[in-house]
Amino acid sequence: MSTLPPRPGWLAAGDVPRLIRAIGVEGDAVRVVGGAVRNWLIGLPPGDIDLATTAEPGLVAARAGGAGFKVVPTGIAHGTVTIVVDGTGYEVTTLRQDIVTDGRRAVVRFGRDWEADAARRDFTINAMSLSADGELFDYFGGRRDLADGKVRFIGEALTRVREDRLRILRLFRFHAIYARGEVDRAALSACIAEREGLADLSRERLRAEIMKLVVAPRAGATLQAMADCGLLGQVLGGVPLAAGVDRLAAVEAGLSIAADPVQRLASLAVLTREDALRLRERLALSNAEFRRLDGIGHGWRLDPAAGLAAAKQLLYAVGPRGFRDRVLVGFARSTADPAEAAWRDLLALPERWTAPHFPVSGEDLQRRGFAAGPDLGTVLAMIRTRWMAADFPVARDRVAALLDEVLAERGGEG
Repeated sequence: MSTLPPRPGWLAAGDVPRLIRAIGVEGDAVRVVGGAVRNWLIGLPPGDIDLATTAEPGLVAARAGGAGFKVVPTGIAHGTVTIVVDGTGYEVTTLRQDIVTDGRRAVVRFGRDWEADAARRDFTINAMSLSADGELFDYFGGRRDLADGKVRFIGEALTRVREDRLRILRLFRFHAIYARGEVDRAALSACIAEREGLADLSRERLRAEIMKLVVAPRAGATLQAMADCGLLGQVLGGVPLAAGVDRLAAVEAGLSIAADPVQRLASLAVLTREDALRLRERLALSNAEFRRLDGIGHGWRLDPAAGLAAAKQLLYAVGPRGFRDRVLVGFARSTADPAEAAWRDLLALPERWTAPHFPVSGEDLQRRGFAAGPDLGTVLAMIRTRWMAADFPVARDRVAALLDEVLAERGGEG
């Protein structure tokens, strides 16, 4: 292997070394683990920075608190304490061994053996650790696998999956981020053999993994691999459209915009409102996430050829974010080239045009003789529809003319 990259700047100075110095006293050691180590090796930003230590959770909390940091006992029973330094949270986990596992959770025992702690982790590329002075500890060949684009379980794959069935989804997420080529055969076979165990996982854990997977760099091909072996349909409960994720990724790349997990999930699995309802239940989606998926399910069949007036009316009805959701998924599902100007212009409409405030109120109608009540709301809705169709006029004479027109159709002014 080539020489290691230089020690990352975030480890040489700043919050991370401050936290390491606060915890790593009286014979205890602290190292960086997880994604920050992988990303350092391949030249990416660290993302979340997690730490492991020989100090037990109570000591971690006491030492961090004594140094003036905020302490949040997020998973203290399993050895994890979150330390907040200048507004950034760092998970600090005590070395441990899994004593009993049932496929969903584990009973753990704290320890001081770094290799034993690494051995309980899932993948070789997830078992590396980095000391404060930049020394890499790699007990299972993770650095080589990372360079080769391989995601492999540590030890026997079936055993590792049976310990925690969530590792099925983690395998595909890690593959979509770090791997090249096909999914590791031994790992894939183990996941297929244990796929029924996905039904026992909490909806919240499934949601967390799926939302990370759909925005990964090679999400489309990886999701297709999951679909091919029956895993993705079991998670989503419907027929997945993995090719839609690739199409949306191409549109995003052409527009230089970041992937959005809700839009990616919609492109994968939402064609109708029923799809959105099903996903809300299977993945414990938030109300906001469901509303966005539901909106896409209602209205992704857009076409720039419908014209500017129709686009304005949709933008007024659903707001900028709902409009962009529908346009992006519609663009991805069209046969248009990702560089097509008509779709790009449609997507940019919220930047060019802001709908005016509806210039008619119930008081306006009451001043013209309408009594308060359900009929008043019906007339207001008619006027709003006519106002939108007339291209959102705000001049008093045009608004008054719309009022006269609708009221005349209603048989007078009250």
